Amino acid sequence: MNTLKTGMLLAALTALFMVLGLMIGGRGGMMIALLVAVGMNFFAYWNADKIVLRMHDAREVDARTAPEFHSMVAELARRAGLPMPKVYIVESPNPNAFATGRNPENAAVAATTGLLDMLTAEEVAAVMAHELGHVKNRDTLVMTMVATIAGAISMIANFGLFFGGNRQNPIAAIAAVIMAPIAAMIVQMAISRTREYGADRAGAEISGNPMALATALAKIAGPAKHTPSHAAARNPAAAQLYIVPAGVSELFSTHPATEKRIERLQDMAGGGGASLAGAPRRRSALDPHSRG
Repeated sequence: MNTLKTGMLLAALTALFMVLGLMIGGRGGMMIALLVAVGMNFFAYWNADKIVLRMHDAREVDARTAPEFHSMVAELARRAGLPMPKVYIVESPNPNAFATGRNPENAAVAATTGLLDMLTAEEVAAVMAHELGHVKNRDTLVMTMVATIAGAISMIANFGLFFGGNRQNPIAAIAAVIMAPIAAMIVQMAISRTREYGADRAGAEISGNPMALATALAKIAGPAKHTPSHAAARNPAAAQLYIVPAGVSELFSTHPATEKRIERLQDMAGGGGASLAGAPRRRSALDPHSRG
């Protein structure tokens, strides 16, 4: 059912792309939009992971350049029964992480230096287990394709506002270019929110430590929202890839409210633990600045 729902929502995004083309360029614009959407889906299937990693200036690390972090991911992948993904570090103060790749055999996981600085080793492991949960649930292809198409919708809408739309129906064209990015965002939210809960559960099971993931979310939620992320600023649709969206208010977030995610993780841990609001910051055992 989840796969069917996701397929329908992806189809809705593609249809929205075509409607936007129709309102800006008429029937010819719609056909061009259809061809572009098909081409983008095909291109995103094979290349979206490379686009996302390049967008973040991510740097691949291995057992020599980041031994603790790499071995942590390797152990988590073993527990999850997954092939070893490629491992990346992003030089960014925004504390975040993401996964990408069209399938588990071609997956990559990444963490920012801000996240590695802020969290303990146990919390970093729980966050990376969450990202491997996305890989195991095969969310990464869908999330990356959605980010690519939604970003293109926003780009074309901006193009339409700048150059003008269909002159035969200018009011409808203007309405389309204004509403299309909002509709795309709603579709993103519908796809992403259920998948985050699933990745939280999978991550807690893989790491065996749901409370570590809960404390990690509590620590990074505020800083992730308020610390600049250059990749998300260039392409806001990429925010849905992160464990906590960067620079997005709760109202427009593609993720469930952090407090609700923490409550579910506390329930998984047996309801134990005090409130995590304002959880203290502790230096991570993984020092990102020790990389070779």
